[in-house]
Amino acid sequence: MKFWLVGLLRVAWVAGTLPIIIASLPSSRLHLFHEALMGFAKRGKIMHSSSYKFTVPQRFFCHFYVVAVVWTTFLLSTTWLYASKMAPLTSEPSLYSTFVSHFTGGSNIFSFHKSLLTPIKHRYAVWRSVFLLLLMETQVLRRLVETVYVFKYSPSARMHIFGYLTGMFFYTAAPLSLCCNLTPELFRFVADLLAEFTIKGKSHMPAFESDLLGSVDNLLKLRCLQWIGAAIFLQGWTHQRRCHAILGSLREHAERVDDYVVPHGDWFEIVSSPHYLAEIVIYAGLLVASGGEDLTIWLLFGFVVANLVFTAAETHRWYWRKFDNYPSNRYAIIPFVY
Repeated sequence: MKFWLVGLLRVAWVAGTLPIIIASLPSSRLHLFHEALMGFAKRGKIMHSSSYKFTVPQRFFCHFYVVAVVWTTFLLSTTWLYASKMAPLTSEPSLYSTFVSHFTGGSNIFSFHKSLLTPIKHRYAVWRSVFLLLLMETQVLRRLVETVYVFKYSPSARMHIFGYLTGMFFYTAAPLSLCCNLTPELFRFVADLLAEFTIKGKSHMPAFESDLLGSVDNLLKLRCLQWIGAAIFLQGWTHQRRCHAILGSLREHAERVDDYVVPHGDWFEIVSSPHYLAEIVIYAGLLVASGGEDLTIWLLFGFVVANLVFTAAETHRWYWRKFDNYPSNRYAIIPFVY
């Protein structure tokens, strides 16, 4: 199960990234392909009213984050429960408490023996997945809140149905990519719990104590690289929140619902799409926090970069066409580079 799932995710990320890279090549022969792909990617202000065929309202962005929050929460809670019971990083005190808990009816003997037998390197990998999913959870929760309360989407704002389906895929596959190597173990763990529940019933199930301090202790034992990645993630997370607040405030002060003005403040002073730049920083943080050993996460990051750079270039061109006084010192998405 692990190999086909990991392989499927990797093929999906490559299949999503390659067309964008090809369309971005500076060749006149690829012009039609570039325009076709851009037609799928356009949304909101950069989509012409003549292109509204096969589109959905841009406010459907909310669907992405509802799915992302539900799915990420499920993966996080399952992985966290598995990590707590089967892969503790604490040494003698935690194992002793597990032993005592078993004889007082607080856990089962299987989890006790399994936690002893699990290699320490694998336990770190399990808790690293918990850490990555925690970061992802903070991202999708904030995006859901922003979509509902910060952004004021124009009633006329649309996005292509292909872009809508791509977003639904992304927010299903991205959280799964952060823990896909554990999928067989998680599946067996959940299946064993369900089988035990079916046979014994709720009243005879072992108690699952909430050991928040123990979980925090395990997370604090992660390597320095995880915390460097978290710092990078937080930098992008903070700036994206600020940039989205700026974009949301522009709609509030517009005279008409379809009015657009040049945004200013934060990273808008250096690039046209700082919220996209911040998204790249966020996923770079996840990549660093993962340890950089998983090709699946590298391919996820590659898709994020290719997709956002491609879209940011069109947004930058739209600003230049729309506003005669657009700041000439702004780059599209990467400061001083592009």
